[in-house]
Amino acid sequence: MKAQLPPGPRLPTLVQSILLRFYWPRFVAACERRYGKAFTLKVTSLGPVVFLADPQDIKEVFTGDQCSYRAGEANAVLRGLLGDNSLLVLDGDPHRDWRRLLLIGLGRDAVARHTDMIMEVTAANVCSWPLAREFPVARRLEQITLEVILRAVIGATNPARLTELREVIPRILNMHPFATLAVAYPGLRRRLPWRSVNRDFELLDRILLAEIADRRADPDLDARTDALAILVRTAPGNMSGQSITDAELRDQLMTLLVAGHDTTAAALSWTLERLVRNPTVLKEARRAAHHSAAGDPAGDDYLDGLLKESLRIRPVVFNVARVLHRPVELAGYSLPAGITVAPAIGLVHACPESYPEPTRFVPERFISNRVSPATWIPFGGGNRRCPGAAFAMFEMRIVLREVLCRVDFNLIEDGGERQRVKHFALVPHHGARISVGSVGPSGCGRPQ
Repeated sequence: MKAQLPPGPRLPTLVQSILLRFYWPRFVAACERRYGKAFTLKVTSLGPVVFLADPQDIKEVFTGDQCSYRAGEANAVLRGLLGDNSLLVLDGDPHRDWRRLLLIGLGRDAVARHTDMIMEVTAANVCSWPLAREFPVARRLEQITLEVILRAVIGATNPARLTELREVIPRILNMHPFATLAVAYPGLRRRLPWRSVNRDFELLDRILLAEIADRRADPDLDARTDALAILVRTAPGNMSGQSITDAELRDQLMTLLVAGHDTTAAALSWTLERLVRNPTVLKEARRAAHHSAAGDPAGDDYLDGLLKESLRIRPVVFNVARVLHRPVELAGYSLPAGITVAPAIGLVHACPESYPEPTRFVPERFISNRVSPATWIPFGGGNRRCPGAAFAMFEMRIVLREVLCRVDFNLIEDGGERQRVKHFALVPHHGARISVGSVGPSGCGRPQ
């Protein structure tokens, strides 16, 4: 067993950090070609980071002793955005308890109750899409997924609060890089250049705490279907008998707003970006959408396969991270405590051994063949797998179905948009620009 870290580029740490910031997937893929399935990069503020591309090594990280692999510690940079109680920054028993609760609030049955609402929100938004000119559809999809989160997860109904939430959340999620310093270093928010950021966070906190107070006082709490209501009425009996605080609920709502809305919109954006450049797939997707709406399970299967292939070829989260709390033997190396390991989701998804011709957009990979859960991991794995995965997949299928039933797309012949880093996600560089020939009432239920 080798004692040293895996090999990696000898470039200065600052240079490697800049390459990761601006050329994340391409730089990491180049390192895999040069150094193999395990390699080390040096990252400012993190030190050595061991990237892993072998599915078996990644499986060990996801399913091994979680006292050794600390995801919450690796995500500590998100505390300024999500809060100290966020599921993403917790480890151990607190993470286990909160994940169990969120799985209840975000389960498939819970989201299925919101099907009509998701359809209505999508239809209303699609009706405003411009015709006969290219426009970035990502912003429109962000509006849809935000509205779904506000209604299905938070359960917000107060018109004034809804208006404020629709305005403040995009401002926070689309901050200029200079403004994001106040997220990484919250103490900066008291200083003049970042006071507007502080005002946005204070406004969002006031609204979320007001929604929490309303839910606690609601005499019809047991009849509500939003995730916040489910958490309020379920949490006390599942948190070792301890009452859940408003601050803890606020941090979980922030987590769902950021991780559940922005990433879902990005995944849908990539799906449409791929569809308008693949006419055969687009034609089949439209047929599947009509069949799905008519109640044909085969239509659902194709749309699910389409979304899975989109998440494979354009993963929104390219890699996750764990901090080693104790020494481990991994990928043929003895790695010391304190090292960060990064399972590279994007590299696994691009492996030709698992996916022949990996650069081709082929939804049939996920329809006629059973794909190993070790080689399709857009939501992570093990006890850190995203608890909102079922919610996201269901929501995306309904939104995609409604869009495909209502919209005639103009094909685009260029090679596609490159990936751009937005916070911790990869999004289309130009916002997934598309062109629409017509938008009409839903033709769902009439297979073509």
